Amino acid sequence: MKQFRNRMGTLVVTAALVAGGVAPLVLAQTAGQDIKHAGTETKDAAKDTGHGIAKGTTKAYDKTKEGTEKGYDKTKSGTKKAYHKTTRGTKHVVHKSAQATERGADKVEDKTAQHPQ
Repeated sequence: MKQFRNRMGTLVVTAALVAGGVAPLVLAQTAGQDIKHAGTETKDAAKDTGHGIAKGTTKAYDKTKEGTEKGYDKTKSGTKKAYHKTTRGTKHVVHKSAQATERGADKVEDKTAQHPQ
């Protein structure tokens, strides 16, 4: 039993020395890995942000283009409609004016035909 205690004591001391000597190496290796991992995560986050901004910019560009085309089409349609209404209105006024002139000319002709000079 005495021998077992001596060996057990030696085993505990040896284990403590080994663990004490290896632990700083493991911690140092872990700290370096943590720094590298943090740098990689930062790089990936920057890439993701860049991709998000690019996607948002493209979407904004497409929506602006779509809105501009829609505005152009509406303006074109409105201009054509105004042109046609103006044309119809002008023709209507010209025809009414021509008819009134014709009626006036007929009345004058009737009056001049009855009273010869």
